[in-house]
Amino acid sequence: MSGNIESVAVLGAGTMGAGIAGLAASKGCKVLLLDLTNEAAENGLGQTSPEDLHNITTGTFDDDLDKLADVDWIVEVIVENLAIKRSLFERVEAVRGDGSIVSSNTSGIPLRDIAADMPERFQRDVAITHFFNPVKVMKLLEVVPGEQMPAETVARLADFAENTLGKGVVNAKDTVNFIGNRIGCFHMLAGMHVAKPFLAAGMTQETIDAVLGKPVGIPPTGLYGLMDLIGLDVMDLVGKNLAENLPEGDACEPYTAFPAAEQAMLDRGQLGRKSRALGGFGRVSKLEDGSKKFETFDLNDQEWREAVEPELSGVPGDLGEVLFADTAQGQLAWEIYGATLRYSADLVPEIADDIVNIDNAMKWGFGWAVGPFEMLDVVGPDRFINRLEAEELPVPAMLATLASSEGSSFYRNGGSEYLGTDGKYHPVS
Repeated sequence: MSGNIESVAVLGAGTMGAGIAGLAASKGCKVLLLDLTNEAAENGLGQTSPEDLHNITTGTFDDDLDKLADVDWIVEVIVENLAIKRSLFERVEAVRGDGSIVSSNTSGIPLRDIAADMPERFQRDVAITHFFNPVKVMKLLEVVPGEQMPAETVARLADFAENTLGKGVVNAKDTVNFIGNRIGCFHMLAGMHVAKPFLAAGMTQETIDAVLGKPVGIPPTGLYGLMDLIGLDVMDLVGKNLAENLPEGDACEPYTAFPAAEQAMLDRGQLGRKSRALGGFGRVSKLEDGSKKFETFDLNDQEWREAVEPELSGVPGDLGEVLFADTAQGQLAWEIYGATLRYSADLVPEIADDIVNIDNAMKWGFGWAVGPFEMLDVVGPDRFINRLEAEELPVPAMLATLASSEGSSFYRNGGSEYLGTDGKYHPVS
């Protein structure tokens, strides 16, 4: 089996699986959607447009797994449990055709654990394909190929993802949380802790969200609003996974557990938007006259209050300039977003071979206006390094590489070239 990918099997018809199936069907692919029961598989058709339903066939793992023999790409999207995934992949390996690509949509289980002791054929054809939710909306697709996957197979998968599914593919490595969630979750988990003294000093959560939004090129959900969207239950699982798998000494280690107030919210089921009336850090209720009431859960008092306007006087309007503002808001931005930039600049080549994949992951997966290295170019790498040195903070690896190179920015020639780990510039493909 070789050439273009024209048929897709999705194993698991939950939210993510249904989204992948619906997207592939909308692009004209023949899709086989399987789950434990026929009912579960048919429920997964809800994300497929009526005009595309003819492209999808449903079935079960027990009755229809043999149909994988004629499928080009098989993507597993079941529960995040290594033993269950491996058990299913063993069954898949017994029936799939030669040359078919097999992938897992896991966001936290290492590929090396999934593929351990599996047959050589499986090792050649397996990868992680980490979609972001909602699948039809989010552009990012992180691809982690197996160590034995040939370059032409990686290219075949990437070509299909980009040119058929319309995804922005980034090449990630087999490290915890890959690229987007490694950096994005550091920003959120560290942010909850670092924000505490600012809250205690009187800064509102609305102001924190606003500062960590447009002024630094992040969507207006900011910090708390984004966690309400994701859910504290999900963030808790992310934190636990990071705690178990982060390299020793990683800058995120101190932040993997929630602060006391957020842990109390989690314990009582106050998770975010999914909690409806319970809310999260904020909630919206409809009044009798049809208007809406916006409330904020004050983390200092741990009580609900009316939402207030953020205090942004003195915050510079130019992108990124808030990092250097001599205000409480500027210090907040430096300690949270600035720390995220430092963290990003220390993760090459650990999580990706180059800065381009990291920048694209944050733009396509988290909606950042510019990636971390693009932002460093916006504010000036030398200026950033000078502040680090003035505060006796270590200079991250890629900033040190830039400082010792002949260049003055991470990108040059209109963004057509980027600085590599070797200190030389390379074309952006």
